[in-house]
Amino acid sequence: MYAVLLTVTIDPAEREHADRALHDAVVPMVAAAPGFVAGYWFEQHGGQGLSMVVFDTESNARATAPPVGSTPMAGVTVANAEFRPISASA
Repeated sequence: MYAVLLTVTIDPAEREHADRALHDAVVPMVAAAPGFVAGYWFEQHGGQGLSMVVFDTESNARATAPPVGSTPMAGVTVANAEFRPISASA
């Protein structure tokens, strides 16, 4: 299994819109992606959002994650994406 650790910056003026879009669009879209196993989106803090999404393979993880520098929605910019193999879980 592979995890995508994604960090985004969020324009404070778009925070409410970003929160709604996360729940209404992003989470359902990611959950429907090929190879999705589990996803966790952390509370915004200091203008940043953080998520960890687990996929069955590295290729499915990379195919679903937005590219660094992209703006998947107004006021949200992908700052960093890391792809890591999972070595253990509980």
